[in-house]
Amino acid sequence: MSLPPYPDDEPAGLVAKDAAGDNAAALSVSEISAALKRVVEDRFGFVRVRGELSGVKRAASGHLYLALKDENARLDAVMWRGTAQRLNFQPEDGLEVVATGKLTTYPGRSNYQLVIERMEVAGEGALLALLAKTKARLEAEGLFDSARKRPLPILPRVIGVVTSPTGAVIRDILHRLADRFPSHVLVWPVLVQGQGAAEQVAAAVRGFSAMAGPDRPDLVIVARGGGSIEDLWAFNEEVVVRAIAESAIPIISAVGHETDTTLADFAADLRAPTPTAAAELAVPVRADLADQLAELALRKRRAVVRPLQLGRERLAARADRLPAPAALLSPHAQRLDELTDRLRRGLVDRTQLARGDLQRTAARLSLPLISARAEQARGRLDGLSRLFQSLDPNRVLQRGYVRVTGAGGRTLVDRVSAAQEAGLTLHFRDGELAVSPGPGAPVRAAAKPKPAAPTDPGAQGKLL
Repeated sequence: MSLPPYPDDEPAGLVAKDAAGDNAAALSVSEISAALKRVVEDRFGFVRVRGELSGVKRAASGHLYLALKDENARLDAVMWRGTAQRLNFQPEDGLEVVATGKLTTYPGRSNYQLVIERMEVAGEGALLALLAKTKARLEAEGLFDSARKRPLPILPRVIGVVTSPTGAVIRDILHRLADRFPSHVLVWPVLVQGQGAAEQVAAAVRGFSAMAGPDRPDLVIVARGGGSIEDLWAFNEEVVVRAIAESAIPIISAVGHETDTTLADFAADLRAPTPTAAAELAVPVRADLADQLAELALRKRRAVVRPLQLGRERLAARADRLPAPAALLSPHAQRLDELTDRLRRGLVDRTQLARGDLQRTAARLSLPLISARAEQARGRLDGLSRLFQSLDPNRVLQRGYVRVTGAGGRTLVDRVSAAQEAGLTLHFRDGELAVSPGPGAPVRAAAKPKPAAPTDPGAQGKLL
């Protein structure tokens, strides 16, 4: 479409007018934008563009917005959610990629953009650069620290394996486990490369950690066979690395061959060079373990018996250095004989001295002296007997007196005390009589007895 030329000397008018012979009407903005859109999409309906990612942003809707650039130009691009979900890598700024799609215009901003249908890393060098960048970022978060590594269980009861159920890897692992130490194995089948492999591996690792009960693995092996860096790329994905680092169960990473290294190896508790080596690291050889246990049992018995043997040897050595029992006892036997002889002589001497003292004492004694002393003692004894009889309170009962006692047998000597007793006992010469003082009995002082008239026959009476 072309516009008719205007004469150079014809000035623009105030009101737009169609030129003579012009059969093209003026286009609206929408019409020209639509025309441009058709031209661009028809001409560039399929293109492959190589460039460096810039301004990568994932919207809440899931669409991916970015730009491809080189040293001279910049091309805006968009990847719709369905396509972005099928990416085999995490796009980041600075990564060189090859994007396949179609060019289209965006009339709202009068610009054009690339709608990406497929995006791949531009060569192995760019892939390695992305790997190094991802590793540095995850390492800075501490996901690869050696302090996070946990020791493997010595003899796991259940072993979980995350791998493809149809490859040679699972057969090698099961065969090696059966040869070394038959164990209970749970296989979580996953894709090990291609679209969705990383998400399935991460889900399997988290699934084993979330298990409970007797079937929960004590150890997990994440494995796949060898391949190119592109084949192993699922095990470099951040989602897999984080799932392994966050696992509650110790993990052995056995991805690829001995020379292959993935980020999963750095996050795992232990890296095995091959899947077969992972099985060897997971369990000991049963026969070797039995031999080791037998050796430990033998060492235990030796450890128990050896002190006894050493004790017997030391005791025998010390016994050999001891003198004969007769030599040890002979000085004491001699000392005993000396003491026995001294005791016998001492007893004889003591007896003789006592006999002499007895003879001297007997010589000083005489029968008259002994009799006089005996009479004196008898006289004192008779005097004490008469005094005792005179002081006996019951003796006066024979002369008509009465002895009054209260509770407990206490002798009462005045009326006041007797009136305070609940009961009285009167002691006569021929027996006892229990009486009561009676309630309210008056207590009066007894009248003083009149002095008795003298009974001495020699006393002289009064004249008046």
